[in-house]
Amino acid sequence: MRKIYTTLAVAALLLLTGAPAAQAVAAADIVVEDTAGSLDSKSLIPAIEEINFNEPTKVVIYTRAGDPNDNLNEEVLRFARETHPEWLSSNRQEWADSLFIFALDTSGRQVGTYFGEDRKVSPSQRDDIQESTKELLREAQWTDATITGVERAAQLMNRPWYKSPVLYIWTGILVMTGGISLGSTLAVRRIYRNRSKKALQTANTSYANVSMDLEVTELNAKTINSSSRYGSLVLEKYRGFMVAYSQLTKQSHEAEALTTKDLNSKRTALLLEKFAKKATELDRLDDVIADTNMLLNMGSGWGAAWDRQLVPLREDLTAIQQLLAEKDSDPQSASALALSRFESLTAIEMDKWAAHISSGELTPEDALDKIAASREELSELLKQHSETMIKKYAKTTKEAELMRTAMGSADASKASGASEHSILGTVYPSTRFWSVIGLSSGFRAGRSSVQESRSPSTSSGGSTGYGSSGGSFSGSGSSSRF
Repeated sequence: MRKIYTTLAVAALLLLTGAPAAQAVAAADIVVEDTAGSLDSKSLIPAIEEINFNEPTKVVIYTRAGDPNDNLNEEVLRFARETHPEWLSSNRQEWADSLFIFALDTSGRQVGTYFGEDRKVSPSQRDDIQESTKELLREAQWTDATITGVERAAQLMNRPWYKSPVLYIWTGILVMTGGISLGSTLAVRRIYRNRSKKALQTANTSYANVSMDLEVTELNAKTINSSSRYGSLVLEKYRGFMVAYSQLTKQSHEAEALTTKDLNSKRTALLLEKFAKKATELDRLDDVIADTNMLLNMGSGWGAAWDRQLVPLREDLTAIQQLLAEKDSDPQSASALALSRFESLTAIEMDKWAAHISSGELTPEDALDKIAASREELSELLKQHSETMIKKYAKTTKEAELMRTAMGSADASKASGASEHSILGTVYPSTRFWSVIGLSSGFRAGRSSVQESRSPSTSSGGSTGYGSSGGSFSGSGSSSRF
């Protein structure tokens, strides 16, 4: 393989002798409209800032959590008209010059690319850009996929003649194959390097937090009453804490010994992601141990500890109306009205619990029981409403089963990290409680599954039109499914 790469390098030097010097410029501006809340801006923006463009280009990233039935082209245009008219040309019939838009619908599972008239590429090149992202998109690697799409677009927009692959045809099939292999290898290495760096940063931060609080965590554990219902369950989790911390320390030393080359491999990325996951779990557990001690013993900070136990339930109450506003959610159904009633009554009750703890009318354990009972009641209501939603959307028994499978996996652990920071979320399995946020996500996933089963031939097809609301808009761009 090294010989092939050496041959490629020599061939490239010979071909480019006398060619004009390549001009590499950074993005002229970067705008991120992450309405889906799916991107890690801390890694996205620096990565895009490092990408070289052939001409100064304004890069726009737009994400949404839509529906598989949506026309992404139409939705991007609608968003631009309503919130960013500067993305449009002066006559409003094309995209603005020097503009590139990368659009992503995480729920509708579509990706789109749009270009100013002076940046547009051929239809096949648009397909190339979108296809470069799809393996990552199918794995829900939203940020890495976005970076990959922008990088590929930067290579193709306004590409000078001496960078065209046509120039290299005479070098033969072997060189072309080797070049593709080399390019793919470099791209894959970059993806795994980014994943490794991100995981390593997360792991190191969490491990440092755990190490710093180690003595305090041990003290907190020793002062938790083992005869307490919740205290005993939290102590069960603590019994494996030190063993897990020892393993984490070993992993930390191994991570320190990694070279830059090591970070480029898939194996390293996967190992570091496991390291990060375990470190994050321990970081959360020591916080829960501290809250358990503070709350059950009514320490000076019990109020803040109690508020943290309410966060998952509060998130669910806030999300109920969003769920009922979902397309096909049937807000006037009996199950929807029951959810609305639950939201109102529980919000009132929650405000009373802290006062009752403070006055001694309610013990901390009984108060935790009330949260558990509320979440169990909510779980039953969500199960009932899920059947309402299925009945409204599905047309056949098979479609109903597809939706039921997707919606049945909508447990609290997949909805929010807040549950994992709570006592209940730590001592009970994640499948014990359903969450509104998780069900909403499951509903969209279920609709996507049904839509694909209804139109399997178009599940990955492309679209270039801007829909009925697009009018005479003729901007360059298209979208496709992943």
